[in-house]
Amino acid sequence: MAKGFKVVIPARYGSSRLPGKPLLEIAGEPMIRHVVARACASGADEVVVASDDARILEACAGLGAATQLTAEGHRSGTERVAEVIAVRGWEADTVVVNLQGDEPCMPAALIDQVASDLAGCEGAGMSTLASPIRRVEALFDPHVVKVVTDAEGFALYFSRAPLPWHRDEFLGSRASLPESVTFLRHIGLYAYRAGFLERYLAWPPAPLEVAESLEQLRVLWHGERIHVGIAERTPGPGVDTREDLGRAEAWMSADD
Repeated sequence: MAKGFKVVIPARYGSSRLPGKPLLEIAGEPMIRHVVARACASGADEVVVASDDARILEACAGLGAATQLTAEGHRSGTERVAEVIAVRGWEADTVVVNLQGDEPCMPAALIDQVASDLAGCEGAGMSTLASPIRRVEALFDPHVVKVVTDAEGFALYFSRAPLPWHRDEFLGSRASLPESVTFLRHIGLYAYRAGFLERYLAWPPAPLEVAESLEQLRVLWHGERIHVGIAERTPGPGVDTREDLGRAEAWMSADD
């Protein structure tokens, strides 16, 4: 278990597809409360909910997490996390996990795992997780982000395209996954060292980042390293649509 890490939960009210998303109910409670409970069940020594809306912060009362009202103009959850770090004055080597406010089914064990991974990897300012892709449909789904790594587990590239492309196997058929290579699905859970995040936000968006709409590509573009751990558990669904609310509730019932 990692020691001394923080969790920040960025939770924006104004989602374009689901306005007020963190306050929508799953199993009778606002989604944000499920996310906070996951974070508090990890090994974190501090959990902070960061939002631009006081209603979201009020919904977190009594759960053991701190709350911070943040600026409305942030373009990403990463920027909201950085504001929390600056306001609270956390040291540059502090390990901070970014747990998005629409991930009510993220196992607490993975929150601890991504923090432990970064704490034990001096060659990276950032870490994330991935899990093996089992279905060929997922490999070709642009909503599923793929990652390839080097021999030491450092990310080479993230993409919405099928990656890696098995030339010989896919030339003949795309009906099944080749067995000779491991395909990895990226899990959108990140840990950063606080000082690294300050550098990250000083960089302009990278062309690859803009093309793929994947902000982690900014890190690789600027020559820094991201370590990718293989998730010890498979996370449940994140919430992007109203249909996802039902999927999340079903996952929680099965997980119990």
